[in-house]
Amino acid sequence: MTKHIFVTGGVASSLGKGISASSLGRLLKSRGLRVTIQKLDPYLNVDPGTMNPFEHGEVYVTDDGGETDLDLGHYERFIDENLSRDSNATTGSIYSAVIAAERRGDYLGRTVQVIPHITDEIKRRISQLATDDVDVVITEIGGTVGDIEILPFLEAIRQFRLDIGRDNVCYVHVTLVPFIGPSGEQKTKPTQHSVTELRSRGIQPDVIICRSEQPISPELKRKISNLCDVPVDAVVNAADARNLYEIPLVLHEEGLDEVVCQHLRFDCPELDLSRWEILIDRIETATTPVRVGIIGKYVSLPDAYLSVVEAAKHGGFHHGAKVEIEWIQAEEAEGLLAEGRLADLDGIVIPGGFGERGVEGKIAAAAYAREHEVPCLGLCLGMQVMVIDVARNVVGLTGAHSGEFDPQSPHRVIDLMEAQRDVTDYGGTMRLGAYYAELKEGSQVAAIYGREVVSERHRHRYEFNPRYRSRLEAAGLVCSGTSPDGRLVEFVELADHPFWIGTQAHPEFKSRPDRPAPLFREFVGAAMARAEGRNPHLLYLDPEPSSRR
Repeated sequence: MTKHIFVTGGVASSLGKGISASSLGRLLKSRGLRVTIQKLDPYLNVDPGTMNPFEHGEVYVTDDGGETDLDLGHYERFIDENLSRDSNATTGSIYSAVIAAERRGDYLGRTVQVIPHITDEIKRRISQLATDDVDVVITEIGGTVGDIEILPFLEAIRQFRLDIGRDNVCYVHVTLVPFIGPSGEQKTKPTQHSVTELRSRGIQPDVIICRSEQPISPELKRKISNLCDVPVDAVVNAADARNLYEIPLVLHEEGLDEVVCQHLRFDCPELDLSRWEILIDRIETATTPVRVGIIGKYVSLPDAYLSVVEAAKHGGFHHGAKVEIEWIQAEEAEGLLAEGRLADLDGIVIPGGFGERGVEGKIAAAAYAREHEVPCLGLCLGMQVMVIDVARNVVGLTGAHSGEFDPQSPHRVIDLMEAQRDVTDYGGTMRLGAYYAELKEGSQVAAIYGREVVSERHRHRYEFNPRYRSRLEAAGLVCSGTSPDGRLVEFVELADHPFWIGTQAHPEFKSRPDRPAPLFREFVGAAMARAEGRNPHLLYLDPEPSSRR
């Protein structure tokens, strides 16, 4: 029978519930268990797809086209499993499903209430992940205990233990042990109050993960154990680590996986974290600094580009480089370029986005990278501005633009396809999820991937306009990857440039810390070569091809 772990949080948001859940998933998978993870979010939006990045951060996209919470990115990177849209549910989607069922008459005219109808739908969302090929489902509850929005979720997971049996459910509570400067002490009172609030909802935590800046003492662990009615070995300390990926090792040293396995009655083999330990060693020994500029619209909230940053770091891990991110506001990029203040960048990433603000700065950055042979990786909108740059500044198409930003442009080199023009529903024109592309033989992209057909995730509406393809190719732009039917351009590059590659996709979503996305791996390699003055073309040779297939 599939077991369930529920991760809740208290005291403050952003304590690291997602990283704790991800790390626990990695530990259990390293013990031979089959693990999946989901996030239940309390906000009323049906999904984060239409939310401003300043509100919610990055929208993470799954293979099946789900627009989900950014924590799913952490889950996939840590447990190295592809999740689905079913791994994220919001209050909005749950209420929508219940109201739709009521309108269909599914409840036979009965009064529809939070209990049992909403809680039953929450439990259904949890249960649908408990398939025959899954041993453990880890469910993170968004928000903090005490928030009015998460009460139905807490009631649902309280009922869940009664439904499937005490030995099949483990409650993990993440809380804060702050350091109070004037008194010079770490305080347990916030943890006590948080656990009291959780217990008032009928849930007694089985494990408490205590977040702190510095390690907490055995005496404090015993105090928390006594006051919160949790065994002392189930009081786990997650002190601040040097890097994100060290946290599974920290939690293992604290005995988290052992406690959870004992509680759930798992008889699993010894832990094998050798691959993860090799990864941490690579991270700790990476010394070569590589400065990567990210030209973005939402740089004041780095979480808006979380997967892009992590994918760049993954590429650095592979090459022994320490990637240093330079955040560049797209609206200011033109002025900074004119002043020469970006000349010391080793590479430039132009990420995706929606809306006209900052687009001219992105186009200017693409042109600068093209003209000065700076390694440049364009993602989604990033590829589109690279195409616009070539159209304007190489082909000479005055006023070339995207139909998204200038519908009156005389040369809409980026535009909606004909089939999309009459669709009024915004989501109806989106290309979401994984799509295949066929790569051009002899191209840089084909050499980087080491194969002819690849699959990457997408999230966009506008496409490369095929009417301009021949003119752009004649000017030197290589359309190095297309959809299998040849209609849609998926990758572009310049043959005589060390690394100037754009993709309509978001390869950052499939990058893993020990298996970086190929484009990011070689982008960082090219940036490192620029930093060290080596020949970047040598970096396309793959020393371990079998490990990246």
